[in-house]
Amino acid sequence: MELVVVMRSTATADDKAAVEQRMADMGLAAHRADGEFRTMISAVGTIAVDSTQQLEQLVGVDRVIAVTQPYRLASRELHEADTIIDIKGIRVGGPHVNVIAGPCAIESRDLLFEVGKAVKDAGASILRGGAFKPRSSPYSFQGLGLDGLKLLAEAGNELNMPTITEVTDPRDVEVVAQYADIFQIGARNMQNFNLLLEVGKTDKPVFIKRGMSATITELLMSAEYVLSQGNHRVILCERGIRTFADEVRFTLDVSAVPVIQQRSHLPVFVDPSHAAGKRDLVPALALAGVVVGAAGVIVEVHSCPEKALCDGPQAVLPARFRKLMEELRQVAELAGHRVTAWGDKNSSHRRVESGGWMS
Repeated sequence: MELVVVMRSTATADDKAAVEQRMADMGLAAHRADGEFRTMISAVGTIAVDSTQQLEQLVGVDRVIAVTQPYRLASRELHEADTIIDIKGIRVGGPHVNVIAGPCAIESRDLLFEVGKAVKDAGASILRGGAFKPRSSPYSFQGLGLDGLKLLAEAGNELNMPTITEVTDPRDVEVVAQYADIFQIGARNMQNFNLLLEVGKTDKPVFIKRGMSATITELLMSAEYVLSQGNHRVILCERGIRTFADEVRFTLDVSAVPVIQQRSHLPVFVDPSHAAGKRDLVPALALAGVVVGAAGVIVEVHSCPEKALCDGPQAVLPARFRKLMEELRQVAELAGHRVTAWGDKNSSHRRVESGGWMS
């Protein structure tokens, strides 16, 4: 068991230092995480019976929470309410269901703008497009790099949509942050801890995909790396795991969504495109994700998938995507949620305290 001290938003540097000193006097190791709105100081070691009472009496302390999970900052034990993250007016998490859509890779300006306009008109709220593409083969298309990032930023500005793209190297974090609104951490990089620490030092939302052989606990521990650096704007994604089945590329673990929601306050998306590997299966898996309570879906869309440079077989055509959006709205409403589209007045463009540390 660990104790986490939640400091008041008005706590001074001296107040925080006093808590750390008291923990040291009690023989406990203090680990501090400064967030945008709150500071969390966790105590690790042999917890005495009166430890909680001693810490609660210190100036600047809001509350002390006993956490039994190793992912203390991601745990619902620390924060019971769902985290809602504001991204340029789009609210992710809680009752909102958002759809991220676009091409797997940014191949050209014409394709990006054509697909981007199509998914926006259909109701998608966030535009995706890969500039750096880690591939199984070194001879496969690896993305346009910086030129791709510039095209994504241009498309996002013209279409008035937040953008998401994958970052694969800690050295690229700074440049990706200049052009994209959300960092995507791909399945292959879920346990690239240096990369997670680096994006954790920014204020950009971080979208972490579950590794193909990773447990739910390992996914939450990856989120913990980001959270530990003070960035509380984390979104998780179930994208399919390896099983004995060979009918699809991966098995979409829809049970992971409610399990994660029981354990963590962070929003959870599903990625039916990478799980299925076949476009005709994507709609059914997307709907299944929303039925079990996912906060959103990320879908690959391409206007000419037979000529796609990356993952063409799993890319949905724009017309089918438009139909899928209508189906998602119906399912979301039945589940008591609603699909959030950019520009929808009811989705609220007000600035909200993001990261789950709202008082």
